[in-house]
Amino acid sequence: MNENSVTRTFFDSYTRALLERDAGAVAAHYAVPCLIEFPDQAIAVSDARQTEEFFASAFAQYRDVTAADAAVTVVAEAGHSIWAEVSWDHHGGAPDERNMYQLVRTGGGWKIAVLTPLDA
Repeated sequence: MNENSVTRTFFDSYTRALLERDAGAVAAHYAVPCLIEFPDQAIAVSDARQTEEFFASAFAQYRDVTAADAAVTVVAEAGHSIWAEVSWDHHGGAPDERNMYQLVRTGGGWKIAVLTPLDA
């Protein structure tokens, strides 16, 4: 599998977990440890429960979203890491988003190690 098919498969699964509002399944897509680099706030995640609780509390802002398109562009890869820019087109009322993800190869497949929001 090349980096484009890896990222497409990964973000298809991640999108399903988000749309199903399954915080446990979303958290399973994140490595531990990982880093969420929000503007003015970096969150160092040291336990999968942190990710699960974060998404469980954030689902309310996406309550009207029934579909989402993820336009994925691989910007770099290094065998053990893939950097992907993802533009999210949320259908149903939530603002669109654009993020940079660093995926890392783990024993269980690929997981998000770093998430950085970008300007939309």
